[in-house]
Amino acid sequence: MTTKSLPFPLTSDQSFYEALGDWIGDVFYDILPEKGLELRDEQIFMAFQMEQAFKKKSIMFAEAGVGTGKTLAYLLYTIPYARYTGKPAIIACSDETLIEQLVKKTGDIQKLEDLLGLSIDVRLAKSREQYLCLKKLDKTTAKSEDEDLDEVYEQIPEFVYGKGSMTSFYPYGDRKEFPYLDDDQWKQINWDSLQDCLSCDVRHRCGQTLNREHYRSAGDLIICSHDFYMEHIWTKEARKREGQLPLLPEASAVVFDEGHLLEFAAQKALTYRTSLSNLSIILDKLTSNDIREKTLYLIERIVEQHDEWFASISKHADHETTSERRAIVRHEEVLTYSKKLKESIDQLLEELVFESELYMIDEYDLKIVEEYLEQVLFSLKLLVEDDGAIIWLEEDADDETLVIMPRLVEDILREEVFSKKIPTIFSSATLSIKEDFSYLANSLGIDQYDSFSVSSPFDYSNAMSVEIHFIDEFEKGQKQVQLLGSHDEGSLILFNAKEDQDLYRYGYAPELGQDIHLYYEGDEEISTLVEKFQHDHSSVLSSYHLWEGLDIPGSSLSQVIIDSLPFPPQDPVFEAKRNHSSDPVNEVDLPYMLLRLQQGIGRLIRTSSDKGEVHLFLCDEDQKWLNEIEQILPVKPVINKGQSRINRD
Repeated sequence: MTTKSLPFPLTSDQSFYEALGDWIGDVFYDILPEKGLELRDEQIFMAFQMEQAFKKKSIMFAEAGVGTGKTLAYLLYTIPYARYTGKPAIIACSDETLIEQLVKKTGDIQKLEDLLGLSIDVRLAKSREQYLCLKKLDKTTAKSEDEDLDEVYEQIPEFVYGKGSMTSFYPYGDRKEFPYLDDDQWKQINWDSLQDCLSCDVRHRCGQTLNREHYRSAGDLIICSHDFYMEHIWTKEARKREGQLPLLPEASAVVFDEGHLLEFAAQKALTYRTSLSNLSIILDKLTSNDIREKTLYLIERIVEQHDEWFASISKHADHETTSERRAIVRHEEVLTYSKKLKESIDQLLEELVFESELYMIDEYDLKIVEEYLEQVLFSLKLLVEDDGAIIWLEEDADDETLVIMPRLVEDILREEVFSKKIPTIFSSATLSIKEDFSYLANSLGIDQYDSFSVSSPFDYSNAMSVEIHFIDEFEKGQKQVQLLGSHDEGSLILFNAKEDQDLYRYGYAPELGQDIHLYYEGDEEISTLVEKFQHDHSSVLSSYHLWEGLDIPGSSLSQVIIDSLPFPPQDPVFEAKRNHSSDPVNEVDLPYMLLRLQQGIGRLIRTSSDKGEVHLFLCDEDQKWLNEIEQILPVKPVINKGQSRINRD
């Protein structure tokens, strides 16, 4: 790539960084003011601090409050740097919603193009679950009468089932293209781990494959989720060994937007999942082939042992917890069943080697079975041998799933992610607790880093009010209905879990009647839901994930209701963190809650002209956290205890 593609001239007597610094100065002091944009000292300070990360190719925690324009600041560096190095920069967002916020027509990338006259080559790399699977669609619609799923076929390009030239192929099959499907419908037809894409006969016409080929060619930016980036890291070497390209190309720089959430994506990417139903489904692929009687009997035995294994796991799981993750006791009975199942699967894999030599089993079926059995074996090995592994059971109406995760991921992150000598930026309004970044750095295995904190330029004292309600559970629901019903602009209500949202949805929300539109997370594709809410200026958006990243200025969102303090759940993942901490409350629970609470409150004021109110609901036991909460609030709250109101000023 030549320097002609840079947005500024580069002469022989200048280094790239000198020319970049001069251009950044011109942008802030000349170009943006000429376009009518207000010059913000906080943004300029942040931009020139960030320059050090690119010069030193180091890790930078860039904590900047709402309204400082942190996205614009890191884009001004990553785009020229990508063009200078000839490698795209990767921006990893915490989830798919933030990706859509970044690339929407009114998003920061479009604004930058308009302001600077740039043409930015930005492409999306979404998680595999965000794409349609043609194989699953065929199987699901063959036994379903769901008209919404039939409608999906109407949107599939003609070349998928026709004889069109490959030159006419284009990316398709993104979750966003099917907003009318709710999350449960989408799970019936999207990619999942049981699909062997490498052996699939429609692989080259698959939407996921075409999207991957598209984003690999990005010249400036590739935007993905934290989940997808971490999946890329964990699978990179294995894919190379199999003769496949890594999920993402080599990057010039990486930006972790909402970087305080990266640890959870890393943990999720390292999990091994084995469900009760999947093994039977997988092994059925073999029994439909012409296999030997000995192998058939062995399969029947494994299915029986697998059921017994899950029964013992469920027997020794914690069924008292309210969390969807049920901790498992490593009881001797569980270990005994695990060893028996492992021996049988080892034996079956040996028999399948012989079966494959007879060429009686479909190659695609065999590949899926072998890969899944290897995964089950690895789960069994961790369960039996790794005392440090975090293990839990997830149960729903249709299935049970065993999940196994390494206890801590910082050692792997330290080696695989943060040892690379490339600029790495963590960007968020909440990366520290009182400007101390050690909680985040330690959890991610980051030993050396630069950091800075920039406060928001907004005048919160005139823009926001915060009211804290100490109230019992029944009165809380009634009060929330009252607040939503009397507010004539848009409201966001944040819950700590889906179960809390459901409790409100079916217990109290019906009292609001039909005059107020309520949008619930999970009912539609999330970015479509957010867009509807934004354009419906007197509606209510209910969510348990949108504590961060939701950027809706103006009257569309002028009230935020926080249902309860967002402490981490009492599940095996956080229990493992607590068990390995000398002070679990102050080192694990409280920092997590305060960071998340700051993010939730930060959804309200997005521009200097915004105004609104925050309502935080607490129980009597939460009184002990009041001082810590007040220290992270932008304004002094009013305390409402029943009939009394106390202004904390």
